[in-house]
Order: sequence, then C-alpha cells, then structure tokens
Amino acid sequence: MLNLDTHILLNAIDGTLRAKERHALRDQWSISAIVIWEIAKLHQLGRIALSLDHAGLTKILERIHVWPISIQVCRAISALDFSSDPADEIIAATSVVHGVKLLTRDRRILRSKLVPMVRG
Repeated sequence: MLNLDTHILLNAIDGTLRAKERHALRDQWSISAIVIWEIAKLHQLGRIALSLDHAGLTKILERIHVWPISIQVCRAISALDFSSDPADEIIAATSVVHGVKLLTRDRRILRSKLVPMVRG
C-alpha cells in the first residue's frame, strides 16, 4: 500500500504523473484524511480547478483507504526530522505511524531519514 501526497493524487487524476510515479501506483493507494481537506481548500482558494464534487475524484476516493488523523499521527509529528506546513507533516507522520511508503515530490519530505518513501 502507498500513502499519496496531495499533489500525487491530483497528478494521477489529471494524467501528469512521472514514469516512476505511474509505476509505483500499481500498488494499492491510500491517503491521509488531511488530503481531502487540502483538495477542498486548494479549490476554495482557486489554486486548482478540481473540486470534491468532481466525478473522477469522487470515484477514486470511494475506492482508496483514508487514514484518520489520529492521536498517534499527531504525536509522531514532533519526531519528524523536517518541518513544513501542517498538512505535509500530517501526511508524513501518517506514513511513519502506519509503516506505509509515501509517494511525494516534496523536497523537504524527501530529505527525511524517518519517513518511509518510494525512492527512485
């Protein structure tokens, strides 16, 4: 199973994945619950056209595992070896707590030695 960063999920929907990402996405997908909030917020701010009402996104969200923002995830944030915006920290901590590899393009997260990641 893979934990997808928000922009990886969006890239999968709009078809702008890199070859390595497409290959990795053969595994089962999962996301942190914060990804759903982040998509809604990005749409509200006009940074993406895709809304939570988009049929393709709705279909994907119905089929993938959504990790809750649990107390364990929140505790793991303070042990991360990088700092970023809260959503990225929650996404990374989700991978740490559940031992699921994260697929991201975020350079700060990619430098982490603690977060399990898909590496190319």
